Amino acid sequence: MAEGIAVSVHDTAPVWRGDTAGDALRRSVDLARAVEALGYRRHWVAEHHNTPALATSSPAVLAGAILGATATIRAGSGAVLLPNHSPYAVAEQFGVLVGLHPGRVDLGLGRAAGGSGEAAARLGDPRRLDFGEALRELNEYFAGGSGGVRAIPEPGTPPEVWLVGSSASSAAYAGRLGLPYVYAHAIVGGGAPEALEAYRQAFRPSAALAEPHAGVAVIAVVNDSDERAHRLAASFVYGQILMRTADPATLLPTEEETAAHRFTTAEERFLREKIDPQFVGGPERVGPRLGDLLRRTRADELFVLTQVPDHQARIRSYELVAKIVSSL
Repeated sequence: MAEGIAVSVHDTAPVWRGDTAGDALRRSVDLARAVEALGYRRHWVAEHHNTPALATSSPAVLAGAILGATATIRAGSGAVLLPNHSPYAVAEQFGVLVGLHPGRVDLGLGRAAGGSGEAAARLGDPRRLDFGEALRELNEYFAGGSGGVRAIPEPGTPPEVWLVGSSASSAAYAGRLGLPYVYAHAIVGGGAPEALEAYRQAFRPSAALAEPHAGVAVIAVVNDSDERAHRLAASFVYGQILMRTADPATLLPTEEETAAHRFTTAEERFLREKIDPQFVGGPERVGPRLGDLLRRTRADELFVLTQVPDHQARIRSYELVAKIVSSL
């Protein structure tokens, strides 16, 4: 990898038509083995609810399977959406992970609820703490207890806690707390340089972190040909279109289904809005753009989300991204 820049995985366990959620989860574990061999630092899994096309409803459980199947790569959440959970439950879940895999567990946290309102209403702490209160309580459990209650097992060394967000305000918040931060360019493209600058300006050293450490999470689909990369990337975006216009419970369409679809003008516009800010194409096209983003953000770490229907092409994309970053 390029000096000073780590490369990590962001994973949503996409479920494609013809497959099951179990297939998607097993592919995530297989992907973790592959990227570990490529030198990736972390494999994070997101949190989604009530979305059949994304199997990452329980980051702690999937991270445990990934940790058990690998030897050196760190694993965890990117992110656990803290408003959905009791801080006590999160502390216990990640305490178990650390007990089994000390020194390899990350706890990325997000401030959003995620998923549908109906799902959100069935999750979470009935006290409905605000994010700051929930985060303080969570950290108290990792430090020995809160209000006379201990979260067991208590890790000797807590998981590495990160904040994940998509705005300059969330970045500055992470900086004030002295936590590492990841900007979700994969969700909101274009704001990463400003957000990471806000993070560094606001940063205050903490017991967790002496100096700022910032990452940027992007969608990247890299293939040996530009044409195939765009064809692969289009499948997930077409799935988003179907979830918005046809059936929110649909699984993601295959590469063949997507290639056969005639996109309307509005759909083509949506496709471009989703793909153009991200990193899709061959190495010659993606490399300069990715290098430019890393220079402008001065990111310490690159998180890569690759959602394509061909599993071997997905692994190949991560391999090519690793090569691009190592050459920067």
